[in-house]
Amino acid sequence: MIDEFRRRGLLADATEHAAAALDAGQVTGYIGFDPTASSLHVGSLVPIMGLVHLQRAGHCPIALVGGGTGLIGDPSGKAQERLLLDRAQAEENAHGIRKQLAAFLDFESRTNPARMANNLDWLDKLGFVDFLRDVGKHFSVNAMLRKESVRRRLQDEESGISFTEFSYQLLQSYDFWELNRRYDCTLQMGGSDQWGNITAGIDLVRRLGGPRCHGIVFPLLTASGGAKFGKTEEGTVWLDPERTSPYRFYQFWLNTEDADVIRYLRLFTLLGEPDVGALEHAVAEHPHRRDAQRRLAAQVTRTVHGAEGLERAERASRVLFGGSLEGLGPADIEEIFADVPSTGLARSALEEDGIELAVLMADAAMAESRSEARRLIKGGGVYLNGVRATDSAVRVRSEHPLHDRFLVVRVGKKRYFLVALS
Repeated sequence: MIDEFRRRGLLADATEHAAAALDAGQVTGYIGFDPTASSLHVGSLVPIMGLVHLQRAGHCPIALVGGGTGLIGDPSGKAQERLLLDRAQAEENAHGIRKQLAAFLDFESRTNPARMANNLDWLDKLGFVDFLRDVGKHFSVNAMLRKESVRRRLQDEESGISFTEFSYQLLQSYDFWELNRRYDCTLQMGGSDQWGNITAGIDLVRRLGGPRCHGIVFPLLTASGGAKFGKTEEGTVWLDPERTSPYRFYQFWLNTEDADVIRYLRLFTLLGEPDVGALEHAVAEHPHRRDAQRRLAAQVTRTVHGAEGLERAERASRVLFGGSLEGLGPADIEEIFADVPSTGLARSALEEDGIELAVLMADAAMAESRSEARRLIKGGGVYLNGVRATDSAVRVRSEHPLHDRFLVVRVGKKRYFLVALS
């Protein structure tokens, strides 16, 4: 499994005996997921795929939702303290995450089923005095202060780090001990910024008389241009279709740069090396076809949103890149054009002689002015409901709206506008 991680670019580091333990027999390993939101995002796919490969190799994965530690907040990689969640919000978020992980992990396997756990189940019952006596005594404050996540925050004289966040590594370490005690878990995985927390947990299990445990960390992912992976101009790309539509999710992957797409295929899909190699050749020889990007977008979207979500996303993509609007129902139009600029228009404006398309375009900020709109129409760059407007004085009348509700205007190749009648 370590070799598979390395081949796919998933391995940043591992403790000394991790590979031998994974080769020796079935191992139970876990990754923690922070329930600061009701949905995971595409950045979470790196650790999720870590669990997927763990299970595919015959081991037992545990997805630990931090319902308890989420009330505290992990300082790793953070410049400022997080806003603390209340208990009800943390539990609601944890429930949403469970549903999303079910798309990736097999919870019904007879030989190595995946398991969900929530650390609120044990952290909620901890007594403060008992915790300090039984767990806190095994932690050196000197060593805790040397952790990178703590040192970085201590350099900020204004915000610093609160005792709440400073204690986070004790709680995460205690999670490892509890998972070992309950499920014989001997492996923790996570991002490379979790290395200090993971090794602290390994040490605590040892000090409390447990078996030798192991750690594996994944690289922190950035795009080739240096931007944080998973961030777009519109914000975070979520796995929840209510937060990020399947179309926008599909487009995120379809817009992957050539320099990144092969790396992402190895990281986020289960494609074998022959398929990846063929797509790498396609990128080099025919980059304009974007074969690798289409395969990446299809694979990940199908996993997260199912075959139906992928079909809707691909249909929306065809429409938005000049395809026909024929056969689309009102719900299809609302979904496909949910993310484009929209405006409202009274039906009365289309009665009798209607409204000049150039006037509509200028009023709805599709063009800077009426004269600019007429110039665009005359140049053949404006489409009304998928049909090119050829007359700069064309008027929009009551027979034009799709399903008597919508007007779809395209300016150029990609700029769409939706007009909803009221």
